[in-house]
Amino acid sequence: MQYRPFPRTDWKIAEIGYGTWGMAGWSGSDDAESLAAMERALTLGCNFFDTAWAYGAGHSERLLRRLLSGWRGDHVYIATKVPPKNGRWPARADYRLADVFPPDHIREMTEKSLENLGLDCVDLQQLHVWTDAWAGDEGWQRAVDDLKREGLIKAFGISVNRWEPANVVKALRTGLVDCVQVVYNIFDQNPEDELFRVCQELNVGIIARVPFDEGSLTGTLSADATFPKGDWRALYFKGDNLRETIERVERLEPVVPAGMTLPELALRFILEHPAVTTTIPGMRRVRHVDANLAASDGKRLPPGLLDALRGHRWDRTTVIP
Repeated sequence: MQYRPFPRTDWKIAEIGYGTWGMAGWSGSDDAESLAAMERALTLGCNFFDTAWAYGAGHSERLLRRLLSGWRGDHVYIATKVPPKNGRWPARADYRLADVFPPDHIREMTEKSLENLGLDCVDLQQLHVWTDAWAGDEGWQRAVDDLKREGLIKAFGISVNRWEPANVVKALRTGLVDCVQVVYNIFDQNPEDELFRVCQELNVGIIARVPFDEGSLTGTLSADATFPKGDWRALYFKGDNLRETIERVERLEPVVPAGMTLPELALRFILEHPAVTTTIPGMRRVRHVDANLAASDGKRLPPGLLDALRGHRWDRTTVIP
């Protein structure tokens, strides 16, 4: 496992972390299986886990509490998120910040997450949605400063709307944001246009989420795929998006080098960018952990292959949370 510095701290975190949404927000999850997968990740050197109160109303946080209760190794870095009080994803510029992240809500949800996790302080607290229309509001700024000053959080971040990576730059320039979580993968390369440059300029960390495009870049999505009611993927892959996604994956497959899988290539593409601090694939089974964490070996992709992957950029504009 390779480690990268988390900006503005002395942390060294695994460049392939662990996303826990699938353990509580997708169908087919099994707690025993999830815990076994997370335990395997710990033994392989993964020391960064990303969760959120919204993942099953604290369910994934409580799973992490069970995991960490028996851990006696090095420090494990935990990131969680404050859900929007109005319950709406994604954030929109016409929403009032007072309806989404009033200061008392930020504190209340941080305290709930700490209770779920069994911690006195969480390493990274994030706002789960964002619009830069709120950047200058002193309410969230005071709330973040208070949480840090009182020792309830060590670092603060923002999870930005899907396909709106630059819709956080104003907030970054306040100096209060230590980390940004953004969708970044072979298809979604637009964070490179502005966000990554600004983060490098301001020494802000980058958590690359959705490395497999909600599963399409694992190569297992089929044209007749269906998902149970309430499963996020049923919304994401609805209508023409499923068909077009399958077509794009098929065009990508010939680029995958011999001896490498598509998901491995997807992870290696993300790790090539120096602005990325970590990426957080969801892993609900031990075999997924073994395969994904093996991609953190320090080996680089050849420049010609990177150039070929640039041609698979897909600039999407449909608003999906």
